[in-house]
Amino acid sequence: MFPCFSKTLFGVECLGCGFQRSLVLLLRGDFTASFQMYPALFTSLLFLGFIGFHFINRRLFSQKLILTMALINVIFMIAGYIYKHY
Repeated sequence: MFPCFSKTLFGVECLGCGFQRSLVLLLRGDFTASFQMYPALFTSLLFLGFIGFHFINRRLFSQKLILTMALINVIFMIAGYIYKHY
């Protein structure tokens, strides 16, 4: 696993801490533990999928939809961060 740059330098977890471990748990089939490790994993993967399809076919997904998905993903990341620390 790659170490978190923010946690290594500053001692504070970033909004993406737990993504790698959560992805490994998801690939092993442990969906519940994956969600508990990093709740924004599913929205992040969905967002990355939208971005990938947007690069393949720009007419398939509009920029407005991409920005909406980005906003939803950021909200889930912040909520997951608050959930893990408070």
